[in-house]
Amino acid sequence: MTTSLTAAAEAAQLSPVFDSGRLAAELTAVTTHTWNVQRTHTYGGQAGQPAAIDWRVLPLRSLGGDPERTDPGGPGPEPFKATRWLDQLPYLAEILGSIPAPLNAVRLMALGPGAVSKAHCDPKYRLDRGIVRLHIPVVTDPGAVLVLDGVEHCWQPGTCWYGDFSREHLVRNTSQTVTRVHAVIDALLTADLAAWFPNSWQELLTRGEVLLNHTDPAKTPTWPAGLPYEALLPSGFADFDAPAPLDGSLIPARIDRDADDTLALIVAGRTFALVPVDNAEFRFSGWSEQRTLQPQGDGGLTLRVRRGRALADRHVTAAPRTA
Repeated sequence: MTTSLTAAAEAAQLSPVFDSGRLAAELTAVTTHTWNVQRTHTYGGQAGQPAAIDWRVLPLRSLGGDPERTDPGGPGPEPFKATRWLDQLPYLAEILGSIPAPLNAVRLMALGPGAVSKAHCDPKYRLDRGIVRLHIPVVTDPGAVLVLDGVEHCWQPGTCWYGDFSREHLVRNTSQTVTRVHAVIDALLTADLAAWFPNSWQELLTRGEVLLNHTDPAKTPTWPAGLPYEALLPSGFADFDAPAPLDGSLIPARIDRDADDTLALIVAGRTFALVPVDNAEFRFSGWSEQRTLQPQGDGGLTLRVRRGRALADRHVTAAPRTA
């Protein structure tokens, strides 16, 4: 019997505790300028609307390593890379390097005095999709809280937390003087990262509706067939809001390398960077193993969709382009 995600608590403190003094001291290296306003992300590949409150961001990892991009990003033409700001935060960089999971966006997020966000949900951060959001508070105040699924949290500096941000939540800072700063880390859930969760979560993480990703392979495999590689994909496969990713009419797609030698999928006028899962499968950069592609020896392509431990696949026609 599997354990339901709905039975899990809304948040959990993870096992590492970091040096809060060192984290706070490093802020002085990156607070001589005003950080840009937080933005949402759209799957069209562009940053969305800016926040209407004093909610500012310093991107430490972003799409393409863009030092100005404050949204969390997602599947698109560029992989996530460190920005120049991370070079000025060596202790935080050391912490990030210790996280046993592939990382997507990492941001320092500053909530100003008196700021209150609207209640919202971030549906992609779900255990059954294998994508999690972690928080490490750097500066806080008793009046600076996260309200997650109706429960108020005021996490303390240096601690490390998982929150189920697919549930409704908001942030509120009633302090008159203190700006709340958290390091917000988007990661792919792995078995090693799951070991950081408390004992009370281990049955869910080992038996429940949870997707555990591989860590990055030690050696980067190449696409095992000639490029460019042409295929017919269901229209839902590259639509990250689609409830049935393997469904939809078949549309032409191409797999090739871009000018930066990044392996990419081009479909419906959009480009997605691909990264290896292991020696056989490739996932979308900025996404988990919830959706993968595996080239077959017969020239076909197997598309896989996972939800927790459930797996569905579809074989489609594909082959290297002939001259």
